[in-house]
Amino acid sequence: MISALSYDSGTVESRSIDGSTDLSALKAEEATTWVDATDATERELRLVADVFGIHPLAVEDVLKNVRPKTEEFTDYTFVLVKEAELTRGDRPFDEEVRDEPLGVFVGEDWVCTLSLSPIAAVQRVWSAVTQWDERLLQRGADYTAYRVIDTVVDDYFDLLDRVETQIERIEEEVLVSTDIQTLERINGVRRDLLAFRKVTWPSREAVGVLARGDTAHVRPEMEKYFRDVYDHLVHIVDLTETYRDLTSGARDIYLNTLSQSTNEVMKTLTVVATIFLPLTFIAGVYGMNFGGSRFNMPELSWPFGYPAVMLGMLLVALVMLVYFREREYL
Repeated sequence: MISALSYDSGTVESRSIDGSTDLSALKAEEATTWVDATDATERELRLVADVFGIHPLAVEDVLKNVRPKTEEFTDYTFVLVKEAELTRGDRPFDEEVRDEPLGVFVGEDWVCTLSLSPIAAVQRVWSAVTQWDERLLQRGADYTAYRVIDTVVDDYFDLLDRVETQIERIEEEVLVSTDIQTLERINGVRRDLLAFRKVTWPSREAVGVLARGDTAHVRPEMEKYFRDVYDHLVHIVDLTETYRDLTSGARDIYLNTLSQSTNEVMKTLTVVATIFLPLTFIAGVYGMNFGGSRFNMPELSWPFGYPAVMLGMLLVALVMLVYFREREYL
């Protein structure tokens, strides 16, 4: 689907696109032109590419969902960024980071956005234009591109807030639980952060090209806006690394807690085995019922022999329990 806007400081006009003639006429106008192709057919993509002179390889980069980047062409600058969001995935208990590519093409007085599915950031900026946002109407195509990219980046903070909430919940769980599901949650968050890092790192490089003024289609007065987006991405990358460290720490705490729990079980079993060792020895000695010799144990024929042995075994067990309690083995 192709949608188009034509706007300047005094007018905002939505256009319906039926063919290359309508699109060419729209591009020829003196006002700023914004064309958005969302979930477009192959014919529609070819139409947009032909009218605006977009290289087929740039369109292919959007369709193939390659890493974020910035490339400069003669008539336009191509910026590929990605929308990232947490959605319910195949794994239980956790959400996964899903990304959607967004191609932003910036010409002298036109902007073209290409995406495989609707992008929330594009829709919000589009609505701002139709609601007569003065800054968007007056500042030209490169400012519109900035607002789209900035809105995409701002949404990254919302994703990180949700990840932070998951990490806080995990940190509380690892202190009281060694359930295997806790470890699955930790590994799930680590995978999410790794996937998110693959989006933010190259995005920082892509926006850095615009912030340095390395492209002719970004006016010098607009560079400070892209530097602000670049600063946000630097902060996001730092937060991502911090959260990865926190998940690593939570995993270490989980493994230490699990090891300590195992040690406590082993210590208890060792104490029980140690208590029963002398009892087994006593039972084994008195189980040798040799008879007919003056060297045999005289207490075998003693009427109180059995209760005496049982009492002795009980005393031995009690003494060992008291000893282990004092040594804090129990």
